[in-house]
Amino acid sequence: MNTNLEILSERLQPIRQQLIAHPLYANIKSIDNLQTFTEQHVYAVWDFMTLLKALQIRLTSVALPWKPVGNADTRYLINEIVTGEESDVNEKGERSSHYELYLRAMEALGADTAVTQFVDNIDLDNYKSFIEKSNLPISVKAFVQYTFDIAINAPIHIVAAVFTFGREDLIPDMFIQIVRELSAEHPEKLHIFKYYLERHIEIDGDEHSILGKQMVETLCCDNPQKWEEATNASIKSLEMRTQLWDGILEALQKK
Repeated sequence: MNTNLEILSERLQPIRQQLIAHPLYANIKSIDNLQTFTEQHVYAVWDFMTLLKALQIRLTSVALPWKPVGNADTRYLINEIVTGEESDVNEKGERSSHYELYLRAMEALGADTAVTQFVDNIDLDNYKSFIEKSNLPISVKAFVQYTFDIAINAPIHIVAAVFTFGREDLIPDMFIQIVRELSAEHPEKLHIFKYYLERHIEIDGDEHSILGKQMVETLCCDNPQKWEEATNASIKSLEMRTQLWDGILEALQKK
C-alpha cells in the first residue's frame, strides 16, 4: 500500500510533467532571452525565502525570551534548510544566500535587477496593494501574491507542502544544456548563473527535497484531511508556476 507521501507525489506527476515539458525552455536561445527569463524568475527565487521564513518563524523559536517550540526533529529539519538557503557558498566559496547568488548571476548576465527595489519596499502591512500597484507582469504579480497569501494565512502543513512540492526542483535537463551551451559561447556572462543552477540541483533537488518531505510527513502525520489539503495546495502552487512560465514565454515571443 502506498504511503501518504507517495500518493501526494503521484497526484502531482501530471502537472509536474507539464512544467518540465513547458515550451518556455525551447524558446530560451540567447543571452537576451535568458535576461528576460531571470528578470521575472528572480521573484520566485526571492519569495521562496518568504515561505522558508514563515516555516522557521512558526516551527522554531525566533523571539525573546527563547522557548522550545514544536518538536526537535521538525526544528532540525527547518533549521538545516534555512542554513543551506540563507548561508550557502557562491562560486568563490564565500557565504551567500541563493537569492543573492542569483542577483550576482543576473548582474554578470547584464539583466535588470529592479527586483531589489521591490524587495526593499515591500512589507507585511502593504504587500497586497504594493504588489497590485507595481509594474510587474500580471503572471509575476499573481505568483508572488499566492506565495504571500500562503505564507501569512495558510496552516503550517500547507505552507510546508507548497514549499516542498511547488517550488524550485523543476529544472529540466534541457534547460541545463541550453545554459551550458550559452556559457561555452559567453563564459564571462554565464559562469555565475551556471554555478547557481548546478549548486541548486545539488542542494535543493537532493538534500532539501528529502528534508522538506520529512517535514511534510511530520506535520500531516496520519491526518487524511491535512494530506488532502497539502496535495491541493501543492497542485495549485504548480499551476501558479505554470502561469508564471506562460507569462515569461509570452514576453519572449513578443521580442
